[in-house]
Amino acid sequence: MKAAVFHEYGPPDVLKYEDVPTPEPREGEIRIKVRGATVNRVLDVALRRGAQMQRKATLPCIPGVDCAGTVDAIGPGVTRWKVGDRVVAAGGMPLDVVREDEADYKGPQGMMGIRRPGGFAEYVCVPSIAAAPLPEGISFHEAAVVMRHCPTAWNLLINVADLKKGEWVLIMGASGNLGQVGIQIAKNVVGAKVICTAGSRARADKGLELGADYAIDYSTQDICEEIMKITDGKGVNVIYDNIANPDVLPKAFHALGENGRLVTAGAHGGPNVMIDFFHLYDRKITIKGQPGSRKEDLPKCFAAAAEGKIKAPVAHVLPLSQARKAHEMMESDPGMGKIVLDPTMG
Repeated sequence: MKAAVFHEYGPPDVLKYEDVPTPEPREGEIRIKVRGATVNRVLDVALRRGAQMQRKATLPCIPGVDCAGTVDAIGPGVTRWKVGDRVVAAGGMPLDVVREDEADYKGPQGMMGIRRPGGFAEYVCVPSIAAAPLPEGISFHEAAVVMRHCPTAWNLLINVADLKKGEWVLIMGASGNLGQVGIQIAKNVVGAKVICTAGSRARADKGLELGADYAIDYSTQDICEEIMKITDGKGVNVIYDNIANPDVLPKAFHALGENGRLVTAGAHGGPNVMIDFFHLYDRKITIKGQPGSRKEDLPKCFAAAAEGKIKAPVAHVLPLSQARKAHEMMESDPGMGKIVLDPTMG
């Protein structure tokens, strides 16, 4: 089969499109014919560059920490799937053989695309327990993006921040992938009042297109002053961030109101940010870092996407053979939307 592989860390040209053995599913595994896999700024691009050494990738590495496709083959002991089923898989999963019931597995875990072969291939094998059903009404390309970002955003806003209908929420990074999804979940699923922000007028206004009530360009506007005007001096109930911009987040933090909550799943713009501790304790603010997601939220995310409440931010779909180009595009434009690789495209 064909796959995108890097044998060493370095610039995009270390990512090669080459022939590798087609994997055979082990006990408790299924093989997926990949129809879509997303390119991720940190887990793919930075990993290949050598900037994520703490993740201890297994070289040679077939990246791709998520995928959507159809079941192509079934290993011994698998009963919950059949050939032709539409499925998605992503993230951490067992590295060794694991039975479908997972009852006795105590072995190592790791992310597909980092510690075990990932979705940048025509076929990938994953434990049966790591796959989830993909309902009709969502394309494979959309599904890969929903799988990657929606459960994280859902977890942050609904489970961790406990955002309520009618509350004010500030979405940082309006044009980013987690930002775009967060705006839609906050507005269309929760029913919150949404302020979004970004570092240019065009990027901030992207949030208005997705349903945000107000958009702030923090490169020309004082983010705290604008929020206080919008909220009649009360401030926002929730700040949703995954950037940790050291110049912007401290100002936004001052716009958190009484019993405010700041939630985050990343810090690629920081990581060090100055926080006003007087404001923290005076307003009884809670700060929670919570990467990852809850498995039980994925069906809710797919249902919301199928209902049109969440539109996956797919910017480009490229054939797998152009994986290197996708990495180059991602590095040249940090604000680019999601790129999906499709091995079935010519």
